[in-house]
Amino acid sequence: MLTITDVRSTKTCDGYSRRDFIRIGGAGLGSLTLPSLLAANEQPGFVKDRAVVLLFLQGGPSHIEFFDPKMTAPPEIRSITGEIQTRTPGITFGSTFPQLAGMTDKFTILRSYQSRNSGHTYQDVVSAKNPFKATMSSIYSRISGTNNPVTGLPSNVLLKPEAIRPELKLGSNFETNALPGLTSPGSLGQNYMAFDPAGGSELKDNLELKIPASRFTDRRSLLSRLDHIRRFADTSGLLEGASKFQQQAFDVIAQGVADAFDLGQESPETLTAYDTTGYFNMRDLNRHGDLRRTSNLLGHQMLLARRLVERGCGFVTVSDCGWDHHANGNSPKNMTAFPAMSRQVDHAVAAFIQDLFNRGLEDKVLLIVTGEMGRTPRINKNGGRDHWGNLTSLLMAGAGIKPGQVIGQSDRQAGEPLGTAYEPKHLLGTVLRTFFDIGELRLQSQFPADLIRLAEETPVIDPLIS
Repeated sequence: MLTITDVRSTKTCDGYSRRDFIRIGGAGLGSLTLPSLLAANEQPGFVKDRAVVLLFLQGGPSHIEFFDPKMTAPPEIRSITGEIQTRTPGITFGSTFPQLAGMTDKFTILRSYQSRNSGHTYQDVVSAKNPFKATMSSIYSRISGTNNPVTGLPSNVLLKPEAIRPELKLGSNFETNALPGLTSPGSLGQNYMAFDPAGGSELKDNLELKIPASRFTDRRSLLSRLDHIRRFADTSGLLEGASKFQQQAFDVIAQGVADAFDLGQESPETLTAYDTTGYFNMRDLNRHGDLRRTSNLLGHQMLLARRLVERGCGFVTVSDCGWDHHANGNSPKNMTAFPAMSRQVDHAVAAFIQDLFNRGLEDKVLLIVTGEMGRTPRINKNGGRDHWGNLTSLLMAGAGIKPGQVIGQSDRQAGEPLGTAYEPKHLLGTVLRTFFDIGELRLQSQFPADLIRLAEETPVIDPLIS
């Protein structure tokens, strides 16, 4: 029940009594109100108040042109984009990452991470081939629940470019066909697959207001009264004596969850800070077969990811396509697109990391930037690089991991790790420990024993958390 009292029958000069506000959020279930439901469904103690944003660069970006340029190697191996000195003495990145080069104190690079995957099989990498074949995001959804119990937001969300511009008609290619694997629940069941706000799911439909034209006036009147309630609650202090869950109930009813997906709520300055649309023209790239899903909207995808984790979404997967660069020339698999595409990544990731620090979220949100593989150390006869699973780009930031590091190194040809190598299983283990109190989790009887064992026994990237 949502009580909105007529101004003529209320006790305050603005038309609302304290009791009216406390009644907001009744669920129509006898004495079981929305505040009591929120209290009963507060996030369980074994789920940490943290979130993950996974930026997955589909197609396999070159680790050499990203963060390991190897300019001391022969010309057929070294980065074709050159190098740039970073803030960390002695460490260089590919030259198309100037913004990230200037903030290496805020994140960590792994130069000895290998996906051990040489095909476009996203699910194998993001699941680490665990017994359930479930991706990291689906495991999180299975343990934490499919919705945040306080805000109602989906706990697991996939953001494609269409989440920013629903009218986009990006072409289909291998990346489209492999995309479901990026958030696949495996044997956990379809309930734990990611919510796609661009995909026409039932939840997406429920977030949209669909009413007959004849009811529009009444609905507009209701919204007007809700706006008045919000303003009055803000200025009068009537909610100051309410419990935490009563205040949350007010927010859920009066604000809903749909506005979390609305970038129009952001300031012009923030929208500009994240804007990457100027790096290239989508039509120029989308003419080519393997670049059909490439977009210049990554900055605003990352901004939407920040909005969602700030509102309580636990795992956001951001999809960026077009990284299968086999040639350097007028080919569908075209490495000449690399500089503009990588500068977009540099801008979007730098804006996201800085925004986390500006908003005090750097200890809550773990950012992961990777792809399904790296590229061959030796440039091929067409001037590009082919599939390579022995080294893969990996950037991580936030959520308590140690920043300012470059973990591991590659051999002289940037083809193999030297020393300790890390794999998807180590990434999975690190994420699970970011999300869950393993000691508390092992006491829970509602989860399959194999799922608990996965969280307990999966190894971690020790230098990040030790």
